[in-house]
Amino acid sequence: MTEAPILIAPDWDLPFELMCDASDFAIGAVLGQRKNKHFQPIHYASKTMTEAQAHYTTTEKELLAVVYAFEKFRSYLILSKSIVYTDHSAIKYLFAKKDAKPRLMRWILLLQEFDVVIRDKKGAENLAADHLSRLENPHQDKLENKEITETFPLETLGSVALRVDSTPWFADFANYHAGNFIVKGMSSQQKNKFFKDVKHYFWDDPFLFKICADQMIRRCVHGKEALDILEACHNGPTGGHHGANLTAKKVFDAGFFWPSIYKDAHELVKNYDSCQRQGKISQRDEMPQNSIQVCEIFDVWGIDFMGPFPSSKGNKYILVAVDYLSKWVEAKALPTNDARVVCKFLKSLFARFGAPRAIISDRGTHFCNDQFAKVMLKYGVTHRLSTAYHPQTSGQVEVSNRGLKRILERTVGENRASWSDKLDDALWAFRTAYKTPIGCTPYKLVYGKACHLPIELEHKAYWALKHANFDLKTAGDQRKVQLNELSELRDQAYENSLIYKEKTKRIHDAKIKNRVFNVGDQVLLFNSRLKIFSGKLKSRWSGPFTIVQVFPYGTVELYQNSGPNFKVNGHPLKHYFGGDVPAMDILDLQTFPKDN
Repeated sequence: MTEAPILIAPDWDLPFELMCDASDFAIGAVLGQRKNKHFQPIHYASKTMTEAQAHYTTTEKELLAVVYAFEKFRSYLILSKSIVYTDHSAIKYLFAKKDAKPRLMRWILLLQEFDVVIRDKKGAENLAADHLSRLENPHQDKLENKEITETFPLETLGSVALRVDSTPWFADFANYHAGNFIVKGMSSQQKNKFFKDVKHYFWDDPFLFKICADQMIRRCVHGKEALDILEACHNGPTGGHHGANLTAKKVFDAGFFWPSIYKDAHELVKNYDSCQRQGKISQRDEMPQNSIQVCEIFDVWGIDFMGPFPSSKGNKYILVAVDYLSKWVEAKALPTNDARVVCKFLKSLFARFGAPRAIISDRGTHFCNDQFAKVMLKYGVTHRLSTAYHPQTSGQVEVSNRGLKRILERTVGENRASWSDKLDDALWAFRTAYKTPIGCTPYKLVYGKACHLPIELEHKAYWALKHANFDLKTAGDQRKVQLNELSELRDQAYENSLIYKEKTKRIHDAKIKNRVFNVGDQVLLFNSRLKIFSGKLKSRWSGPFTIVQVFPYGTVELYQNSGPNFKVNGHPLKHYFGGDVPAMDILDLQTFPKDN
């Protein structure tokens, strides 16, 4: 005891250990640390309980000892891990117990600010704390007339507030080079890293410079000065509004350095208003596919106009209708594209194939008018409209339009005036072409048999040699078999279509950006009409608009100050991150009258 110190100095890198115990009249605690697997004490404490505290239950006395120890040694334990040893195992479960006495709950809440681990230890092994708890101070009233404190001081009392921006990131390096000052309290690993990094810096009063990896010397800057340099290199007279990487490289070339330069450059470019309004939309900006799966043939038709084309026998337009399940196409050459010819075409379509459940079209005036609506109401057909400037909504008819147009381009003459004569042949070719989604031709799916072409008779196909001279009874029996197979063929086509569309959606969605639009987001809208009416040096992005509603099929409703709300597909939208446009209150927008 005369040669080796009994009490050791604390090591702030090691966890602290507390041994607590309570007897009938006193409580004791030992603060220490475990070095080389041996517990070494730092401080002892004991206290005689008051008369009221002596009547506590055993659990309350044991927890009171823990609270007393944490209050006594608070300066050691406030930011360190603490391990508490007690011979009363019930204390371990009090922290997870939802219902307990108010006194116990208050003490447990007081201990929440510490990193505490409770471990059970037999009383025979907890000798020091057990001994301290059995010592009674007969002179307590004379020497220390103070009860055990059951409350902790206010956390903010005595705390020091530090402005983060006031201290540069390179303060430790500058202090070392300017005054040979090293921060105290660093671990060995932190010291190794510090001396490894500090050799790349040198001090030239009043500035700190760094020798970078490319052997260029750059001045260390921070805070507002760094942001001013970054803005000057991006949007200054010689900035050029380049991207984040080129802007950061320009800062490096100008001879300045700070650690977060690439991150700061990315945030600046992303939030800069004029930079957000540049660029176009690509295939990666598309929304996830939502396929229209139809169960019955001729249930859903898509209609659209093609044209205007060069005049052919007075016709300038082609009205195309396609069935969504069988891919059967009907088309008619027309001189105009008004509502009257549309209604006449639809009546002949309904007379041949029956009234469908729904018709999908774009928002053209030839489809959105009173005359068209009356025909839909008369036949009990639902009219579904595609999103404005988004032809993918009625994608099936757009694909058919492209196929017909490709056939006509290859078959018309030099003057292109014969396209109306070639339209019937183009339809025949389209209906008898194999369609991968349904696994057969549209003709076979509608009529239940293959369509015989003139070439088969001319070049003596097998059926022309063997079955052309069937008598009526044999031919009738074969046709009945074909009709019985038709329902099975259509079921198979439905399954093929479902599998094909799921596979197509999976491939398509894997290539697009993962974008999520939420209510309250500010977005920019791509103006696709500038492709038609070109505007040189003019941004194609308008807005920002605020999203007031998001629909599950990818369409969003936008709010604009100068007019009513409008809906648009998420494809031509991108998020707006900053600028001088104030954010709008969504709570007001959700109840905003749409006609105002």
